Amino acid sequence: MLEIKALNQYYGGSHILRDVSLDAPIGACSVILGRNGVGKTTLLKCLMGLLPIKSGQILLDGKDITKLSPEQRVRSGLAYVPQGRDIFSTLTVEENILIGMAKFSGAKTRKVPEHLYQLFPILDEMKHRRGGDLSGGQQQQLAIARALASEPRLLILDEPTEGIQPSIIKDIGRVIRQLTNQGNMAIVLVEQFYDFAEELADQYTVMARGQVIAQGLGAEMPEKGIKHLVAI
Repeated sequence: MLEIKALNQYYGGSHILRDVSLDAPIGACSVILGRNGVGKTTLLKCLMGLLPIKSGQILLDGKDITKLSPEQRVRSGLAYVPQGRDIFSTLTVEENILIGMAKFSGAKTRKVPEHLYQLFPILDEMKHRRGGDLSGGQQQQLAIARALASEPRLLILDEPTEGIQPSIIKDIGRVIRQLTNQGNMAIVLVEQFYDFAEELADQYTVMARGQVIAQGLGAEMPEKGIKHLVAI
């Protein structure tokens, strides 16, 4: 379980995150919503240790990871799929996924787990093609598979539907729900596509101006008018 407690972060003199607190349980998809520029991506970068925090605490399964480096957080069980995907365009699909297994050692690091190809069959078909030759949607699937290769306790997804064709959005949604139902990891999903977020959310957090303004169960999102609250 992820626990974020009263997290604050500044950029210069600007207070970017203001006492942000939220939980992300194992076996649930926790959605973070909000208009552009409210601090969602900044929050994710703080979770991964890519940005420092001024105050607050981050716990994973009860362990304080607030001061760990990004690499240490990965070894502790965090995996991050950023906006833009950041795949290695000159490496093959298979090589990209194997990079996600860098925290392991021995023979385990030399073979892509079969279940990842079962989640994303197109990657099996294209495993010897360069990452840069894939479509945007295929690259997004590759980025998620690479993150899953580290066997995370917490999977962090930053707007995975951005610029993706509808058929692959549906595939990504199917995978997220399947991973949630397996019950062995927490998923934090930042998403602009409201309908996609509502469909997957077990719980939600809405941010505005760097702070949490609403939280609740995913099933309550329609009656609470969350779509109107986050409309751009």
